[in-house]
Amino acid sequence: MNNQVNDKQKTEVTRLEFLTFTLGDEHYGLDIMKVKEIRGYEAVTKIANAPPFIKGVLNLRGDIVPIVDLRLKFAVGEATYNEFTIVIMLHIGERIVGIVVDAVSDVINIGSDEVKPPPQFGVAFDSQYLHGLAPVNDNMIILLNIEALISSRELCLFESEDIKASSAL
Repeated sequence: MNNQVNDKQKTEVTRLEFLTFTLGDEHYGLDIMKVKEIRGYEAVTKIANAPPFIKGVLNLRGDIVPIVDLRLKFAVGEATYNEFTIVIMLHIGERIVGIVVDAVSDVINIGSDEVKPPPQFGVAFDSQYLHGLAPVNDNMIILLNIEALISSRELCLFESEDIKASSAL
């Protein structure tokens, strides 16, 4: 009897929800619970000496929000800014951060058993920012650990105290 209970616990699958989007020809996903809103691109205030992938900041209902163009950061896709450009506003730790993507696709619901471990090579960025890969229909979705990416020292969006507070949540 005890073995049956343990086998049932081992096979229990967690369902995960991801917002999917495209950058160039690649399909990505991020935890839907991190998404605050999806909006069109609007003019930003440039920040002196910021890396090219940090487009600037904007005022979102009283919050100063940094805007990161993931197309530039990952060197995929063409960075054009028009009425079709999409910004996903994310709630990371105690801050709001916007990421620019080519298009938002869908919300997918996948089982934790469907997520494959990230490769150690062949991606445009460090695999520590990947949650894994998931085959969906005819596409392979790259599942980002968006909180790790946005709060990384590499992006320089958070002070070290903010990074510690964000990872403690």
